[in-house]
Amino acid sequence: MLLLVIRVLYAFVCAGAISTYVYNVETRSPLLTFCGMLILTQAVTFADILIKRKRIEIISSVYFGLLIGVLLSYLMLLALEPIIRDYQFRGLVVIGTTLILPYICISLLLQTKDDFRFVIPYVEFSRELKGGRVLIVDSSSLIDGRIADIIETNIIDTELIVPDFVLQEIQGIADNHDKHRRTRGRRGLEVLAKLQEDSHATVRMYDAGDNAEGQSVDNRIVALAQELNAGVITSDFNLNKVASVQGVTVINLNDVANALKPRYIPGERFQIMVMKEGEAYGQGVGYLDDGTMVVCENAHNLIGKTIDVIVTSVLQNSAGRMIFAKPVFTPKSEQVST
Repeated sequence: MLLLVIRVLYAFVCAGAISTYVYNVETRSPLLTFCGMLILTQAVTFADILIKRKRIEIISSVYFGLLIGVLLSYLMLLALEPIIRDYQFRGLVVIGTTLILPYICISLLLQTKDDFRFVIPYVEFSRELKGGRVLIVDSSSLIDGRIADIIETNIIDTELIVPDFVLQEIQGIADNHDKHRRTRGRRGLEVLAKLQEDSHATVRMYDAGDNAEGQSVDNRIVALAQELNAGVITSDFNLNKVASVQGVTVINLNDVANALKPRYIPGERFQIMVMKEGEAYGQGVGYLDDGTMVVCENAHNLIGKTIDVIVTSVLQNSAGRMIFAKPVFTPKSEQVST
């Protein structure tokens, strides 16, 4: 609405200014002059409407590239003036310098806009940090649901973007006639609603417009990530590979789960030195090299010894991890053979 008001006011201001100009200047056809100049001024408004998605870094790059290019060409012509003053092709040198240098500056800034950030009215040159980029959420991560648990841990503090075509994909799954797919789609919508209500998360619905329209959802996500210089959160193996090949940062929920899984699982064996008695009768306590406490049954009389143990269970909570184990007693026949 604000843009509409500004455009209407701009049209009235242009009409008033042009009518004043036509009234004070003698022309052969005042009406034709008025209409021509009004159409010319309103062409800017039509161009503004047609170009819906504008990026401040592109506008800033063109603006500062043109400004720096014109300044450099002016300084270069001042330096070359004693040499080209009586030169036959002085005009050609002036035109070439004035055209070439601004183009080079604009081109360089557009190609390096991802390495520097331009802020109007001040110019701030700062490296983009990897952790500061926004993350695009795909349908598989929403249906998976673990993303909501990760957000609650405050590990991810960047803005999450859900493109409109991803939302349409989930809605299509939720409306599917197959009961299993319908359940998965509804779960994705519930997880999205939970993320939007979570105070730890910043979720924004993004209108991608015709971004890579006609391609698969995975390709559209990758194209949007490249356009926004964003990362992708997914649990889809294929999307993970496609995005990685094209240089897009990917957070795979399955990789995160594997990285956080317990170091030892029930049934695994390892060696531990019993350091002290446990709280319960018969327990011995040892520690892994990372400080994880190991509570071993029937090991109270083995303090100071290194023994083989087998994991019975693992307790994981916000306070840390604790491993429960029991000794592995080697049969005498095996001791003799060794």
